[in-house]
Amino acid sequence: MTASSPSGDAPSGHAIPDDSQPGAPQPDATGSHGPRLLAPGLRIALALAWLGLLVAAGLWLGSRLQLSGDLRKFMPAAQTPAQKLLIDELGEGPGSRLLLIALSGADAQTLAAQSTAMAATLAVEDRFQFVANGMDGGLDAVPERLRPYRYLLSPTLDGQAFDAAWLADELGARVQDLGSPAAGLIEPLLPADPTLETLKLAEAWQPANAPQRVHGVWFDRAGREALLAVQTRAAGFDPTGQQQAVDAIRAAFEASRGDSAATLTLSGPGAFSVEIGGRTAREASLIGTIDSIVFALLLWLAYRSWKAPLLGGLPLATGGLAGLAAVALAFDGVHGITIAFGFTLIGVAQDYPIHLFSHQRAGLSPWANARALWPTLGTGVASTCIAYLTFLASGVDGLRQLAVFTIVGLGSAALATRFVLPALLDPDARDPAHSPRLARLWARLARWPRMGPVWFGAVAMVALAIALLAPGPFWQNDLAKLTPVPAPALARDAQLRDELGAPDVRYLVALERADAQTALQDSERLRPALEQLRTTGAIAGYDLAARYLPSAATQLARQRKLPDADTLRPMLASAVAASPFREDAFAAFVDDVAAARAAPPLRPQDLASTPLAASVDGLLLRHADGRATALVSLGGLRDPDAVARVVSANGAQLLDLKQASESLVAQYRSRVLWALALASVLLVATVWFALRSGRRVLRVIAPMLLTTLLVLALLRGLGIELNLFHLVALILAAGLGLDYALFFDHAGDDRDSQLRALHAIIVCSLTTLLVFALLATSSIPVLRAIGATVALGVACNFVLALLLVRGAAEVDGDPMPSRATAST
Repeated sequence: MTASSPSGDAPSGHAIPDDSQPGAPQPDATGSHGPRLLAPGLRIALALAWLGLLVAAGLWLGSRLQLSGDLRKFMPAAQTPAQKLLIDELGEGPGSRLLLIALSGADAQTLAAQSTAMAATLAVEDRFQFVANGMDGGLDAVPERLRPYRYLLSPTLDGQAFDAAWLADELGARVQDLGSPAAGLIEPLLPADPTLETLKLAEAWQPANAPQRVHGVWFDRAGREALLAVQTRAAGFDPTGQQQAVDAIRAAFEASRGDSAATLTLSGPGAFSVEIGGRTAREASLIGTIDSIVFALLLWLAYRSWKAPLLGGLPLATGGLAGLAAVALAFDGVHGITIAFGFTLIGVAQDYPIHLFSHQRAGLSPWANARALWPTLGTGVASTCIAYLTFLASGVDGLRQLAVFTIVGLGSAALATRFVLPALLDPDARDPAHSPRLARLWARLARWPRMGPVWFGAVAMVALAIALLAPGPFWQNDLAKLTPVPAPALARDAQLRDELGAPDVRYLVALERADAQTALQDSERLRPALEQLRTTGAIAGYDLAARYLPSAATQLARQRKLPDADTLRPMLASAVAASPFREDAFAAFVDDVAAARAAPPLRPQDLASTPLAASVDGLLLRHADGRATALVSLGGLRDPDAVARVVSANGAQLLDLKQASESLVAQYRSRVLWALALASVLLVATVWFALRSGRRVLRVIAPMLLTTLLVLALLRGLGIELNLFHLVALILAAGLGLDYALFFDHAGDDRDSQLRALHAIIVCSLTTLLVFALLATSSIPVLRAIGATVALGVACNFVLALLLVRGAAEVDGDPMPSRATAST
């Protein structure tokens, strides 16, 4: 945002010198009041050198920039257990890393073959923690090195004695199994596992509501789509990792498709983030291209010079690179949102050279022109930076980054405009004050009635009433409403989750305990209550870490039921004697039981690099201080109140992540509002320091205040719930309004100065309005919110600055008294 400065006709002792005012010394084109002017060839060389330096700096910075996509950097510190869990789940939780795949468009056998081929390809990819499609009943879920532990992990021995009678029954069942179609699967397991405990575990670890199997793999209920679920190693907030995972899945699909007409549907947070990121980049590129073309055309039309668009972009580019470098130096990684929003917010720096161009005229040195404008420009820049300076105290890392980027960027662009750009300007530029068209426009605008205190108060009261009393919630706390994912894609995602039996993504049961073992033990005690809830229909199913990894106490209890080798051998010999198996067929079984008797209990860290690790790590969160939270995911939740009562009675808590996200948004908004309140006080103080007149301060700030109320009223009157991005946009719009008012105030009552200020503000407002009007058409809700808010703000600020701040003009020969006369 650009800024303004006091006019030279302020009361004596409070005026800021302005060389552009009538009566001020007018330096000639030789630059007697500043550095000497450069020859045309040297000006071109300096411009090229500046451009080259920017390109070199951009390349250097791009090679060293560490980008971050962690959304948690833009979240305030979590206060409640649900908020803490939400922050963890947002980036690293299994839900954020789960991708759902559906294959359709071919016959079931072809789709099953493709599912099998894809699963085999993806399973060896290091990008995925697990790949599941129901193949082999999930036997691969039990790695070879964990199979001796099967009796410690399985609940079989909780209600069954390990004796000769049981072994004899199991061997009899195996004889029948070997005569069944499943013989090929069972026979390799028998020497080490005659009771098929490995297979029982694999089946028990299948999802509680697993899909049906057709041709050995998962299919939907209608039997028309083959289903797969994969979990990425990359966190949900890692856009690069998620993009690589999506690319790997698409490549595996293409490799398995052959000549079939099958189609791929990919869903889940990672897939959505990749799609949103691509769409955002495409729209940003299109809008940026149109913005650049419009900016160049407007500057060419306004100044009739091909140099204006080129020179006008140099301060903006300088500010962008300076802001980016400052964030890179001050923080550990630059967030993508910081870059996106930062460049949007400092885009107002394009106004700085426009003011310089519009006030340049023959006979006036560009250096003197810049010096005369600097108090006004500097006041506006300082005021805008103050609004973002308060974000440094917000306690949110992302807002701090945005503040540093914006403050350094705007300051650098302003300084480049003041101390470098004048060296490149032609001192004999066309004076906008001599434009007949502009004079006719100003004559019409001068006849507009001024808005007095009564009308100002009436409009403000009506706008405030509409903003506060419009039906519907004032604030939008539901983050789901900000998602740019199309409704059909969300519905498809919900359908696939239902088909795959994926857990509810809103509710979780949590038990936070002093350590992982205590959390596992208490979650085991919770299982009977969960079973009762399933029986009554309050939930359709549940999942918890203890299902895969029992507590050490439970494992030790099962271990004590295992016989030693001297006891097991005669027991086994007796069972084998009554069966057709050879006496030495189960030597490996005896070794496994002996290994299980001597092994220490399995702990979470022992599961690293196994498929079980993904399931356990997602349901047992271990914290840096040693504490742990055991989670219970719920499927088919129908009665949250009943679940909350039951789990609370068992020392657990039902967490509503939707409510947690809304409270976090409200907390975030509260921080921003307090920051803005502080910024408002500092802004008024800054303008007062510059203008030294209460009357002028009120007149300069009035358009900004009324515009804010009018934009709020328009948005609320249209039924729009306000979100955090509307607030950011209102700050930007307020800065623009202050800029327009300051420059109208700077023009005073001199007709030529008024025309130059009007010319600059028209060019500034048109470029800004077109850019943000384009943003308002975006399919991305965040961009749309910012675009619509700022576009409305630009229009209101321009009109109100004319009605409230413009200098006196001669209309029908009746000049209004000047500020200097009135002050006297």
